[in-house]
Amino acid sequence: LHLSFGVDKPMDVFGPEWRDHAQRLKNNWCEIVGDDDLVILPGDISWAVRFADAVPDIEWLSKLPGTKLLSKGNHDYWWSSTSKVKRILPEGMYAVQNGYFAWDGWAICAVRGWVCPGDPGFEPERDLRIYLKEVERLEKTLINAQQNGFLNLLVATHFPPFNVYKETSSFMQVMFRFGVKLCIYGHLHGKNHKDA
Repeated sequence: LHLSFGVDKPMDVFGPEWRDHAQRLKNNWCEIVGDDDLVILPGDISWAVRFADAVPDIEWLSKLPGTKLLSKGNHDYWWSSTSKVKRILPEGMYAVQNGYFAWDGWAICAVRGWVCPGDPGFEPERDLRIYLKEVERLEKTLINAQQNGFLNLLVATHFPPFNVYKETSSFMQVMFRFGVKLCIYGHLHGKNHKDA
C-alpha cells in the first residue's frame, strides 16, 4: 500500500501513474471487498519511519471494508515490534509476523521472507544470513500451525518466495514439505510486476 498520510512521501514522486494512489486504492477496494472478507496485506503498509507517523495510515485502513491482516514488509520501518502494532490496531485489524492467524479453518502463516539466492539482487555476504533466518522462521511457524491442528495452510510473505528466474528456493521447499496450499506475496510494483 505504501500509505503516507502521516509523512510527506506521496507515491506520485515515482511517476504520474501513481497520482491519487490512495483514492484509487480506496475506490477499487470498496468495489471488491465486502465486510465479511479477509484482506491479507503482506507488508509495505506505510512509508512512516516512526511508529506515531503510521497511525494515520492505520486509521485510514480501518475505515475500509473487511477484516485486515497486516504483516511486515521491507519498508515498514515504523513496525518495531508486533506486540506494539497489535496494541494500536482498531477492531477488525490484526497483525501477525513470524506466526499464524486462524481464519475459517485456515492458518495464515506470515513471515517477511527475503531476496532468494540466484536473484541478481542477492549478495551472499549481505543476504544469506537473513535469508536462512527467514526460512527458519517460516518452518517454525508452519510447525506451530500444524501442531495446533491446522491442515489448511496459507503462507503470506512480503518477498516472493523465488528469484526472478522462478527457481525453487528453500522457502518453496519448506512449503512443499508442509503441504502449503497457497502462498501470496507482495513487494511487486511498477516494472517488478513482469517478474510476478
